[in-house]
Amino acid sequence: MATVYKREGRNKYYAAYFDHRGKRRWKCTGATDKQRAQRIANKWEAEAALRREGVIDASLESIQNEANRSIESHLKDFEAKLRTAKRSDKHIRESLRAIRSSAARNDWHTAAEIAADGVAGYASSLFDKGRAARTVEKHVGAIKQFTKWLVEGAKLQRDPLASVKKPNPQSDRKLERRELTREEWPYLDAATRAGPERYNMTGTERALLYLTAIQTALRSNELRSLKRGQLYLHGDNPYITCKPRSTKNKKPAKQYILPDLAAQLRRHIATKAPKAPVFGMPSQFKVAAMIRSDLADARDAWLKEALDELRDADEYARRQESDFLATANDEGEVFDFHALRHTCGAWLARAGVHPNVVKTVMRHSTIRMTMDTYGHLFPGEEASAVHHLGEILAEKPEALKATGTDDLAVDGTDPGTHMGQHSACETVRLPERGATPCEAEEGSAKKNESPKSLENGNLGDSCESVRLRAKNQARGAGRIRTADNGFAIRCDVPESQGKTENLGARTAHWTTPAVRLRAMRCEDPGFADPGLQAVIEAWADLPDSVRAKIVEIIQSNQSTQGPRRPR
Repeated sequence: MATVYKREGRNKYYAAYFDHRGKRRWKCTGATDKQRAQRIANKWEAEAALRREGVIDASLESIQNEANRSIESHLKDFEAKLRTAKRSDKHIRESLRAIRSSAARNDWHTAAEIAADGVAGYASSLFDKGRAARTVEKHVGAIKQFTKWLVEGAKLQRDPLASVKKPNPQSDRKLERRELTREEWPYLDAATRAGPERYNMTGTERALLYLTAIQTALRSNELRSLKRGQLYLHGDNPYITCKPRSTKNKKPAKQYILPDLAAQLRRHIATKAPKAPVFGMPSQFKVAAMIRSDLADARDAWLKEALDELRDADEYARRQESDFLATANDEGEVFDFHALRHTCGAWLARAGVHPNVVKTVMRHSTIRMTMDTYGHLFPGEEASAVHHLGEILAEKPEALKATGTDDLAVDGTDPGTHMGQHSACETVRLPERGATPCEAEEGSAKKNESPKSLENGNLGDSCESVRLRAKNQARGAGRIRTADNGFAIRCDVPESQGKTENLGARTAHWTTPAVRLRAMRCEDPGFADPGLQAVIEAWADLPDSVRAKIVEIIQSNQSTQGPRRPR
């Protein structure tokens, strides 16, 4: 039974009881009256008994208790989770700020109060303030990540934001970067090398930094973290490595560079200590100003070239109106330091590099991100695809006529005149030969495992056509008789494979399967079908595809007729 007592110096009663796990609990009742405190203690003990017996689900009750905790108390645990996952301080700071802003706008105090409508209203208010879709996506993503963590940690029974969709960041981008064109790079490189020292970096060091950024697609912070020991500049395939703690996705990076850049970097780091930074870069807020100053110098040099070297006033006026080497182009795309990374992906795409390789070089998480960013730059094959389609459409009538798929036989006759499965003729094109005596019929035919229908098709492309027409009443096991009952073709499958079989005046060597083709004189001994006999004589010279088709016809006939009855 639960007991109540007062602690020394306290006015309120405490209760002692056993919970559903059999563990002794001490808890303040909050009552100053002993009888009221006893009723509270008895209630707790009765609830513990119901949990022990399974009447009350302890896990659901625990979730409910967690849901009634304040959002701020949960945020402390959520922050610890993010730090354990090695997320950056900036990411943690922005995520917590987004969650607190949403809770303040909707007057949420506990986790159970979080609702989808409130998040939708919060996102709408951000759009009303002129925030870009990408910014709103980050805010909504942070709140959704928080509620997902609450569900996974058994702090909420279900995710209240499961139906909330993040906005598409591509739909309303406020900042779009432009690539550096291949024609612009020589001017920027030359102007930077000849330029003055900026932000404690010489012109040569800045030009080397820009070239490294283009070839490796490393971000500003990643380049800033490079040490001499992370550069492997010898061998045929030099590369630069970046440690996980410095990369955005917290994964190691290995970026290959050209041998020419490797040689320049070797000279640059020759006097540096192994743990010294490769580049003495300014802060992340000043690198954009640094490269834009060099870009302005390059544009001035390009404009001056029209007057000093070309001496063309019209050309100078045209260049002034151009967005060549400008900070922003005519489409509103701007140029900053991160645009060098964008330049790497754009140049690879324009060069026709496979999208999966571009994804690996850019270290994108999904191919969709690569295609959304650079898909329009890959060489298009739509025009050639349409031409191929036109060729197929142009060949369609001829193909139908050749195969008899236009509901007419190849010779134009009605397919209804042919019996059974043989809805059209089998055609073999051969050089015309004279008829010679054929071998007598012998042996019995071996049945196939499953019946095959006679297919219609052109079996060759040269010489004269010989048609083998089968009538239901003129077929025997393993043979097809000509329409005029003159000759029949028979196919035997010997036990041995790879043996030489005599085919009248000719021989043929078979490997797989071992097949023997024989011609049989039928009811009229004086009648000989010259076309059929030509097939027998020319068998060894026929293409493999033609022979396979004839054998298929005969075996199909054999499988549908069953074993041959002795005469």
